[in-house]
Amino acid sequence: MTLGLALVATGIIGIFLPLLPTTIFFILAAGCFAKSNPRLENWILTHPKIGPSVIQWQEHKVIPKKAKVFAFTGLTFGYLMFLKMSHPTILLAVTVALIMCAIAAYIASRPSKPMPT
Repeated sequence: MTLGLALVATGIIGIFLPLLPTTIFFILAAGCFAKSNPRLENWILTHPKIGPSVIQWQEHKVIPKKAKVFAFTGLTFGYLMFLKMSHPTILLAVTVALIMCAIAAYIASRPSKPMPT
């Protein structure tokens, strides 16, 4: 329950901070609430703005195109800021780039809309 509430709080903060993702925190919170507080899980799933994305993920593992664009933009911006602010060694820069590329590949591999049944 505590973790779910913390995830909801982080998701709400993400609504106002452009580079902080939002939906993933509500997806995780819904998972926490499924076990601890079904009423709060239902609140997330029936919320008009949050619910549809969470349900699409739970049922079909869908990431909409708009969310993918935001994710790729955030990953790119985050990596560029990492390079500018930390001046990493080449090994660290390549390692972080590979991790971010793996994340981007996973995001790209998810469908953008539910598959027809």
